[in-house]
Amino acid sequence: MPVVFVLLWSTGFIGAKFGLPYAEPFTFLFIRFALTVALLTPLVWMLKIAWPSSPVLWTHIAVSGLLVHGTYLGGVFYGISLGMPAGLAALLVGLQPLLTAACAGPLLGERLAAQQWLGLVLGLVGISAVLGSQLELGESLFSGFGIGALVSVMAALVGISLGTLYQKRFCTQMPLLSGAVIQYLAAGGVLGIGALLFETREVTWTLTFVLTLGWLVLILSIAAILLLMALIKRGEASRVASLFYLVPPVTALQAWWLFGERLSWIGLGGMAVAIAGVVLTVRKPAVHTSAT
Repeated sequence: MPVVFVLLWSTGFIGAKFGLPYAEPFTFLFIRFALTVALLTPLVWMLKIAWPSSPVLWTHIAVSGLLVHGTYLGGVFYGISLGMPAGLAALLVGLQPLLTAACAGPLLGERLAAQQWLGLVLGLVGISAVLGSQLELGESLFSGFGIGALVSVMAALVGISLGTLYQKRFCTQMPLLSGAVIQYLAAGGVLGIGALLFETREVTWTLTFVLTLGWLVLILSIAAILLLMALIKRGEASRVASLFYLVPPVTALQAWWLFGERLSWIGLGGMAVAIAGVVLTVRKPAVHTSAT
């Protein structure tokens, strides 16, 4: 089940690549979130899942949704729409545990062990190698995409990192399914405003777009959440967390197969170093005890 969950999760980047030729990013996400809310809300009632107990918790959940779904997915989809490869976008936002660990000290009072600092350094070295492998001197800043795509995906990385910390700090009592409805409502509302202000809101309803939208709504936004609920109930959430390290390479493999996206050997090596850095950062340091 954890392996299936991570495989499903990695297809979100591929879905963006498939769907964005037919709809602008904010419009695409608004439609996705609206359909998800329309399907999830009756499911909450059918399963008799409780809603958050206080207006304060509703507000905190909405804020976390703006960060975790609005800023994160908005940034990823916008960056891919500007030409960033799906595999590279997955790697960049996959550094979220590193940024979260770096921010946990000043924000939550958590201290990093030496092993975790090493992980942060390796992550930065790895991602520098990947980005460096994309450079083409004398042409655009990055091969196939500009600085705007990089800024957008980095904003997504900051959003998911801050959203994770915010949710950990203020949303520990959030019911997963009903809380997801609130998060999607908040994120969808803001992205809808973005679509009104900055996009034409034109959608080409091809079979590819409809199938992609159906996959993202039914499989990613609903089935993956239900699967995560089952994993948490079975106490396997930690296995999911460890397998998340495989999302960037799995996405890169899918993007190579479907779209011909490639990384040089330097880029592939950098990806491996970055993933190793994430593993070191999130793994709990061993505690040594002396014999008595």
